Amino acid sequence: QVQLVESGGGLVQAGGSLRLSCGASGFTFSSYDYYMAWYRQAPGKQRELVAGIFSSGSTNYADSVKGRFTLSRNNAGNTVYLQMNSLKPEDTAVYYCYANLLSNNYWGQGTQVTVSS
Repeated sequence: QVQLVESGGGLVQAGGSLRLSCGASGFTFSSYDYYMAWYRQAPGKQRELVAGIFSSGSTNYADSVKGRFTLSRNNAGNTVYLQMNSLKPEDTAVYYCYANLLSNNYWGQGTQVTVSS
């Protein structure tokens, strides 16, 4: 069973930085094609894609975070990091780690990011 565990959320002032981590266990990710991503959901809004990375290493980002957020992963491919710089109050949300592996979708429990103005 694939499990995703997030960490790194918290409270930060506008302009500050945070780094989120998502560790995946229960599967040898390097052996298969997969997609891992960060989504976020603000109160009263739909969950939206923030950034994602394919097993090939290609990445995609929401327009709202391009140039401020950077997605990376470890060599084993089972941990992804979201470096968030120049944070804005509108980045405040619960951030969820997501993985698609062998056509199955997996979600983490979420971590709160709050950016104060």
